[in-house]
Amino acid sequence: MSLEIENLDLQAAVELLEGGSCSSEELVHALLSRITARDSSLCAYLSVDGDASLRQARDADKARASGSTAPLLGIPLAVKDVINVSGDSCHCASKILEGYVSPYDATVIGRLRDAGAVFVGRTNMDEFAMGSSTENSAFGVTRNPCSIDHVPGGSSGGSAAAVAGGEAVAALGSDTGGSIRQPASFCGCVGLKPSYGRVSRYGLTAFASSLDQIGPMTRTVRDAAALLEVMAGHDERDSSSINMAVPGYSSCLGEDLRGMKLGLPKEYFVAGTDSEVDNAVRAAVEECSKLGAEIVEISLPHTDYAVATYYIIATAEASANLARFDGVRYGHRAEGVINPIDMYGKTRAQGFGAEVKRRIILGTYVLSSGYHDAYYLRAQKVRTLIRQDFEKVFEDCDALLTPVTPTPAYRIGEKVDDPLRMYLGDVFTVPANLAGICGLSVPCGVSSDGLPIGLQVLGPAFKEENILRVGHAYELARANSKNG
Repeated sequence: MSLEIENLDLQAAVELLEGGSCSSEELVHALLSRITARDSSLCAYLSVDGDASLRQARDADKARASGSTAPLLGIPLAVKDVINVSGDSCHCASKILEGYVSPYDATVIGRLRDAGAVFVGRTNMDEFAMGSSTENSAFGVTRNPCSIDHVPGGSSGGSAAAVAGGEAVAALGSDTGGSIRQPASFCGCVGLKPSYGRVSRYGLTAFASSLDQIGPMTRTVRDAAALLEVMAGHDERDSSSINMAVPGYSSCLGEDLRGMKLGLPKEYFVAGTDSEVDNAVRAAVEECSKLGAEIVEISLPHTDYAVATYYIIATAEASANLARFDGVRYGHRAEGVINPIDMYGKTRAQGFGAEVKRRIILGTYVLSSGYHDAYYLRAQKVRTLIRQDFEKVFEDCDALLTPVTPTPAYRIGEKVDDPLRMYLGDVFTVPANLAGICGLSVPCGVSSDGLPIGLQVLGPAFKEENILRVGHAYELARANSKNG
């Protein structure tokens, strides 16, 4: 049969496979053909292993023929190049890890593999997940499938571009300060950042260990719920993993929002936000009201300090985490060195890109003697205040509605020489990571230039069912209004 793979979401693919309308091998073959036809212009993937993915697909077809009912049996997924998959490279889009092949599966990969998923390729990203545009990759710039002159967002830009560009049924990303939600908003797909501790970080190459979370990037909210059900849960190999029961997220989805109270943080609706973004988000809020939700204005008073706090804590943790990449054990090693210190310096100078070096230097500075208390310790205290702001409003609200970003996607090269300007674009996403809560980006509009705009739904820690319910009901209502 002829598969319109570019429009196929995960649940539709599951129904095709379960109904016998196509095989996993046919599905993967169609996807590989789409990647071959499209990816030279998008650069969403760093690598695609067609032979391995087809072998996995044939194994899935045999398992189905033998009676297996695994929930994702034969479904092809793309994986951000920061998550370890046994036998695959894991370069983190950096020259310093060229030649490294992972000897193990990340916990999320193991769980998805047990559920029958097929892994097709590695998606491009900002080097070590440090960036908001996927312009910082050592292996090329990813382009937005809605307009190839614009960035796809970052750092999970390759995963977002693959999903939105019809090159993946669904993909995995990671979110340290908005790296799932922002590219999902820029490209027009769904992106979910789970609560800190909900999904195991074992096998995720660390950027900032107290902020990182793995999450799904999909075409629908229902697909995100289905993937989270498989990925979530306690893992003894991750000390930050929380031992809590995982709800049946798919069963929590409904068509209305009656009985829910949704907050609008006044600090997220401010001057400087693009008017088209503001209008699209406010229209989405009105739609949620029509679906039965009670809308209330609330305040998160420490929001103004979030970006500065984030870039102190994140860079400090990055400085510590990236110290291991030194040319001794794996990856790139500089040639022509005269002693170990010379090797460390030259290896890291050659292997790391400009943005990674910038953050390592900043992080080392804020941790240094004489500055630790003035910067790092103070940032941790402000982080506590930001978390307490959210805890207070969630005593009365089930979820919050905000923009994802102040603007739609910007042009490639527009901000690359002005890091501070790019950092400030994270103003609406980093608070959720600092507080450890969950967040969802759902498409809610399109700019006059045809660029997607996202609605952000924030929920209490470990209440992903709340934000999925809001996102799904809004998504259905928006689809119905378009069709009507």
